[in-house]
Amino acid sequence: MEEPHRGIRALYTASTITVYQAYAPEIGRPATDQGRFPSAWKRDRMTWIKPSFLWMMYRCGWATKPGQETVLAVEITRDGFEWALRNACLSSHVRGLHPDRDAWQREVKRAPARVQWDPERDLRLQPLPYRSLQLGLSGEAVRRYADEWTVSIRDVTPLAHEIHARVSGGAPDAAARLLPEERAYPVADELMAHLRP
Repeated sequence: MEEPHRGIRALYTASTITVYQAYAPEIGRPATDQGRFPSAWKRDRMTWIKPSFLWMMYRCGWATKPGQETVLAVEITRDGFEWALRNACLSSHVRGLHPDRDAWQREVKRAPARVQWDPERDLRLQPLPYRSLQLGLSGEAVRRYADEWTVSIRDVTPLAHEIHARVSGGAPDAAARLLPEERAYPVADELMAHLRP
């Protein structure tokens, strides 16, 4: 089946969706130990969550970039995720979707979440011809994410390292078998209409 040009691909259950973030160990370790983000985690800044494991690997360089050495799989409620989508705006102005640039800028200031569509990545972290969703949370959305939506937090850094080692060792099929089982996330068209340019 052909991938949609813009889609949400994720590991999910009937009630949760898994998103990924990467942090320095001083944030990542306490988060996994406590199952909650620690007090050192900043609630007053935008935090980006990524349903795509491989896009997270691209962003953090397989957990090697400074400040991104710990990759977290954060399982959150689908209700929370969909609240964020419903209350999100696009991170850039799109002619035809927004009446004008000023209207988009007002929407950005008001919205507690932002969406951007970035090229999905393959096992070698090369861009694919379709895009995956990245979701930025701020203000109310950050508080809800940390205090209401989060079901569990797991450290998947060892998995990232193992997959990377197999890719680097010339065993892409073995690497692919270790990937989280992501599939198209079922979301109503009306929930996404304002987020698909």
